[in-house]
Amino acid sequence: MKLTDITPAIALTSLDGRYHRQTAPLVEYLSEPALNRERMRVEVEWMILLANGFDGNGNQPIVEGVAPFTEAEQAFLRAIPEDFGAEGIAAHAAHEAVTHHDVKAVEYYIDDQIDKAPAELTHLDDRLKTLVHFACTSEDINNLSIARCVKNAMEQVWLPAYRRIIDHLAGKADEYRDMPLLSLTHGQPATPTTLGKELAVYVYRLTRQLRHLEAQEYLGKINGATGTFGAHLAACPDVDWIAVSREFVTERMGLTWNPLTTQIESHDWQAELYSTVAHANRIMHNLCVDVWMYISRGVFAQVPVKGATGSSTMPHKVNPIRFENAEANLELSCSLLDTLSATLVESRWQRDLTDSTTQRNIGSALGYSLLALDNLMGGLESIHPNRIVIERELDSNWEVLGEPIQTAMRACELRGLPGMDKPYEKVKQLMRGHEISREQVEAFIDEQSFDPATAARLKALTPATYTGVAARLVDFDR
Repeated sequence: MKLTDITPAIALTSLDGRYHRQTAPLVEYLSEPALNRERMRVEVEWMILLANGFDGNGNQPIVEGVAPFTEAEQAFLRAIPEDFGAEGIAAHAAHEAVTHHDVKAVEYYIDDQIDKAPAELTHLDDRLKTLVHFACTSEDINNLSIARCVKNAMEQVWLPAYRRIIDHLAGKADEYRDMPLLSLTHGQPATPTTLGKELAVYVYRLTRQLRHLEAQEYLGKINGATGTFGAHLAACPDVDWIAVSREFVTERMGLTWNPLTTQIESHDWQAELYSTVAHANRIMHNLCVDVWMYISRGVFAQVPVKGATGSSTMPHKVNPIRFENAEANLELSCSLLDTLSATLVESRWQRDLTDSTTQRNIGSALGYSLLALDNLMGGLESIHPNRIVIERELDSNWEVLGEPIQTAMRACELRGLPGMDKPYEKVKQLMRGHEISREQVEAFIDEQSFDPATAARLKALTPATYTGVAARLVDFDR
């Protein structure tokens, strides 16, 4: 049995196979049928604007000789993309098999649907087919369709999943704002922090990228074969085509109008968007690595999944696989997003076709990221702090109090207290490379000529209480 003979067809990639459930929401916006449906929406709305004019009631149609559409006729036209399902996908594919051109196949598909219009819709006749794709080059339709597909995919699917990560982290940052945690700088014990503050760092970083994404522009153009409105003006010289173009892109398509292009919209907005998503991916990758190491260290404990196997030979294991899977999928996403960002901003003179194939991988680039968001969310929901380990780490590293002691000695020296010279060197001699106890720390403090208030303040410190204003800093995470 050949796998290629099995129906329905077996998915080639894991995004449409093993991980279909997690990535399926993007099918609605970034699949080939979704693109064709959006192309139909663009074509239909262009027809309606040309026939009914800016005010929509037909008082001033754009193209002379075209009767304005009634509300019923507009509804019929708009239903063409909305009813585009399995049968429509097959019909479009049949046209493309002949034309070898996906946008021309969309044009012919719309022609077919106009043929099916009820007789009472008198303006929808054969002559109207001339208005389909009027004065358009394929890229007029494509750039608008892709921009709308990507915009909807981001706003309806990716951003909600991303916000869930931020909201979850923010909630945990607040919950653990006062929980002391031993820091490790260069992998060595360092000034303690709080678990909540460390999570808040990621909330802050991710929220900055969220603001960039929420402010993202999605550009579009409709201006002909080389961006000059040449065919438009030749056919209808008295029309202000620049105004028509701006109206269509901004008001009808909900995009930012690009007035200056070659045959293609320049894709700079796409490069900006994919770079920002890749940046967010890399911050989340950093989070995955940190949490993985916290789990390895015992700071976080994992909740075992009932019935799950951590190892085929070691029954005791609970592996942090969600974070590992997230790492891998974020890396795959970034590699694709980086390629999209680098290549889409270049086009030979007025047009080449490299962007066409490249843009067909937008779904994969965002799909791997969406899968990683699902991995990460599942991982974050399955961990909790191990207070026993956290407290043991802190109590085993009294040497971290060397920093506040030597800094307090500096302050006392500046105030003129005797015996406070070379504070760094004195504390270094006591603590560097040694495990020391609370008693040794207190004895050292007693040996110095601190004023009573400073000595009492330093002796009251423990690794668990030496966290500065970490708890308050959590309030700045958004």
